[in-house]
Amino acid sequence: MGWLVWAVLAVALAVGEVLTPGLFFLGPVALAAGAAAVAALLGAGAVGSLVVFIVCSLASLAFLRPVARRHVRLPAISRTGTDALIGRKAVVTRKVDAVGGRIRVGGEEWSARSYLEDQVLAEGQTVDIVKIEGATALVVQ
Repeated sequence: MGWLVWAVLAVALAVGEVLTPGLFFLGPVALAAGAAAVAALLGAGAVGSLVVFIVCSLASLAFLRPVARRHVRLPAISRTGTDALIGRKAVVTRKVDAVGGRIRVGGEEWSARSYLEDQVLAEGQTVDIVKIEGATALVVQ
């Protein structure tokens, strides 16, 4: 019957991990509880299962948590959609001012507006994309 307690604990910890994104603490402990359930099912007894749980908890927290934490903080290269355009360079294809204009970025042409209201950017100038509002890139030199 001890294996069932460990299995329920593993499920509860896994649910807790899903409800607390970015923390990645309960997930490794849930894996350890699953290992303890398997140990209890194989006849390890209460003390044996507890030892398996403690050892697996420490090991999974020491090895899995750092890997998962690195993947939570995605670098700019991993961003997708319009977020991937922020910070990229573009070339002005039609004069850009506070009212509008056009830029070329990554082989695509975008409508653009100057991020600074008084700035006018000439055709052929290289600009940085600061922000995306709808389908319009806000740019600066």
